Amino acid sequence: MQLELIQAALRERAIDAWLFYDHHHRDPIAYRILGLPENALVTRRWYYLIPAEGEPRKLVHRIEAGRLDTLPGSKGVYSSWQELEMGTAALVDSYQRIAMQYSPLNQIMYVSLVDAGTVEVLRGLGKTVVSSADLVSRFEAVLTEEQITSHYDAQAALDEILAAGFDEIGRRVRSIFGEGGRLTEYDMVVWLQEAMRRANLTWENGPNVSVNENSADSHYEPTAETAREIHAGDFVLIDIWARKNRPGTCYYDITWTGVVGREPNEREQRVFGVVKTARDATVRRVSDAFAAGEALAGWQADDASRSVIEQAGFGEFFTHRTGHNIGNILHGNGANLDNLETHDERLILPNTCFSVEPGIYLDTFGIRSEVNVIAALGRAATTGRVQQELVRI
Repeated sequence: MQLELIQAALRERAIDAWLFYDHHHRDPIAYRILGLPENALVTRRWYYLIPAEGEPRKLVHRIEAGRLDTLPGSKGVYSSWQELEMGTAALVDSYQRIAMQYSPLNQIMYVSLVDAGTVEVLRGLGKTVVSSADLVSRFEAVLTEEQITSHYDAQAALDEILAAGFDEIGRRVRSIFGEGGRLTEYDMVVWLQEAMRRANLTWENGPNVSVNENSADSHYEPTAETAREIHAGDFVLIDIWARKNRPGTCYYDITWTGVVGREPNEREQRVFGVVKTARDATVRRVSDAFAAGEALAGWQADDASRSVIEQAGFGEFFTHRTGHNIGNILHGNGANLDNLETHDERLILPNTCFSVEPGIYLDTFGIRSEVNVIAALGRAATTGRVQQELVRI
C-alpha cells in the first residue's frame, strides 16, 4: 500500500479521508489498492480508514480480528450490531468529506461497489460521501515503466500473430476450395490461442473471430457448436487481446477487419473510412490535449469519435463507448472514453493506457478499428500497427 501517496492525493482533492469497506469480497479494488490477499476468508464486515493526515484506523469483527493486521494503524473491534454502530461513528468522527467506492447516481458503475445502506449510515452521521473514482484511477490505472514495457512486449507479439492469422485464413480458404474441407470462426479462435500460448501470452477468454453479420455483434463469441464457416467473399473481424504471462503485465487489445478473396465493396469502404476517421479524431484529440497540458476527461475523447460518426449519418449504429482503460486487467479502472453508456468525467491520466475503438454495426457486417494509446506527460501516441485499409485476405 502506498500510504504517503494516498494521503497526498487526498490532500490535493480536499478529501478528509478514504474509507475502505468490504464484506465477502464485494470490493476487489480495496484488496488491490491496500495490498490485501484477495483469497482470504472474509465473512464479517471490515473497515479501513486512511485520513489525509495522521494514522489510519481499522474496525474489524472479533472472530476475524487479524484480517487487517498487515496494514498500519490502530484497531477497533466489534461483535454486536450495537458495537458496530458505535465503532463506525467513532471511526469517522473526526472527518467530514469521506471518499468511498461510490458513484453518484451509479454513473461510474465500475467503482460503485459500496452498498446503499452503508452510505446511508455515514450520511446519517452527518458525513459527506464523495466518489473515490479519481483516486482509484490514480492508484489502479497509472502504469509503472516496467508495465509500459510489458505492453510493448505484448504489442510486438500480438501484431505479428494477428497478421499471421489473416494469412492463415487466406491459406486455408484457398486450400479448402474444391477439396470439401471447412474452416470455421472457432477453428481460427483455436489457432490464435495456440499462437498466443507459444508467444508466452495470457488473456481473458476470446479472442473473437466473426464473419459477415456476426461482425455486427460487437461482443460475439464463436463456439465449436455455433461458429459459422469462413468462405471466399466473406467479411471478417478479429478482436484479439493478451498480455505477457508474468505478474503485473499490461494488456494489448486490437481489432482489425478484412475481406476474403476479393476487393471490398463500396459500402464496406465507406464505412471503414468513417470509422478510421473517427478513430484518428480521438487519437488526435488526446494527443493535442497532452501536448498542450490540457486536462481531458473520458467523455471528451469519446465525443471526438462520436461526432464524426454522427455527422456521417451512422450515429445510431455506433452502439458502445469509444474506448476503455487498459492495465493488468483488460478493462481497467481508469477513465473510459465514454459519453454514451456513461458520462465519464474521470480524467485521462499520464502513464495510463486505453483503447480507441469506434465502430459501426450494420445489418450484414460491422467494422471496428481498435488501437491502443499510452498517454504520458506532454505526449500521447498509439502503441502498435494502425490499420489504414481493409485487409485483403
